[in-house]
Amino acid sequence: MNVKKLLLSAAGPILALLLTSCSSGPGAPQKGSPAFYWQAARDTYAAADFTKAADHLDNLCRSESEFSPKALPWRLVLTAGIARGYTDLADNYEYGARANKANPTPFRKLVSEYRMRANQVGLAFAETYQKFETADKDTRIPIAFPFPTGSAAQPPALLKAAQGIMLTPEETDNAQGRSMQRAIILAACSAVGAPGDVAKAQQSFAGADLSVPRETFQLAMAQALYDRSQLYEARKLDQPDRMKSFCTLASDALKGVPDSKESKELKTKIQQALAAAQKRTRG
Repeated sequence: MNVKKLLLSAAGPILALLLTSCSSGPGAPQKGSPAFYWQAARDTYAAADFTKAADHLDNLCRSESEFSPKALPWRLVLTAGIARGYTDLADNYEYGARANKANPTPFRKLVSEYRMRANQVGLAFAETYQKFETADKDTRIPIAFPFPTGSAAQPPALLKAAQGIMLTPEETDNAQGRSMQRAIILAACSAVGAPGDVAKAQQSFAGADLSVPRETFQLAMAQALYDRSQLYEARKLDQPDRMKSFCTLASDALKGVPDSKESKELKTKIQQALAAAQKRTRG
C-alpha cells in the first residue's frame, strides 16, 4: 500500500473519533428545558427584547426548577418595568392630544393602545407577584441579571409627542424602545434599594452574586403595585375593583417592611387610593 492510500485508510477512523469526541462534549440546552428558557431569557434580555425575556422567564415561573428562585424576581422587575413603560407612553401621548387641539385623534388612539398593553402586562406582573409571595420566604432575594443598558432620561422623541407633534413611524418605534429601556432601568434601581439613583444601582450590580434583603425588594414591589393601580383611576381605565386589587397586593407587600419615611408615605397613598376606589364602587 502506498503512502497516499495509507493516509486515506487511516483518515476514516480518525474522523470518526473526532466526531464522537465533539458530539460527546457539552451542547446547547435541550429545547423546552429549564436551562433552555434561562439561556433564552439571558439572550433576549441582552438584545433589549424585554417582552420576550419576560415570556421565557414565565415558563420558568410556572414550575419548580433550579432557576425558579432567580426567575421570579427577574420577571417581576421586567413586567413592572414594561408596564411602567407603556404607562409613560400613554401619559405622554395624552399630553400630546391635549396640546394638539387641531388633530388629537391619532394621539388618543395611541393612548388607548398603550393603556391596553399596560393593563395586560400589569396583570401579568400582579400574577407573578402572587407566585413570588407563595414561594419560599428567603431573607435575601437574588438579582441574577446584569444592569440594563440604555438611559434613564426621557426619550427626546416622546417629549416631542407630549408637545402635540405627531411622530414619524421611525420616531414612534424609537420612543417606544427607549421608553422601555428607561422603565426597566428604573425598575432595576428600585429593586436594589436605589430608586431613581442609577449610579448607586450600577455600583450594586457591579458585584458578583448580587442579592438584596427581602424587605428592600418588597418595598420596591409595593411601590410598583401601587403605581400600576393608578392605571385604573376614573380618568384612565376607570376600573375601581382592579384598583382595589392592586392596592391590596401593595399593602400586603409592605407587611414585614420596617417603617421608614418611604414606607409610611406609600402606606398613606395606598389607603387613600383604596378609599377613593371604594367610593367609586359605591358610587
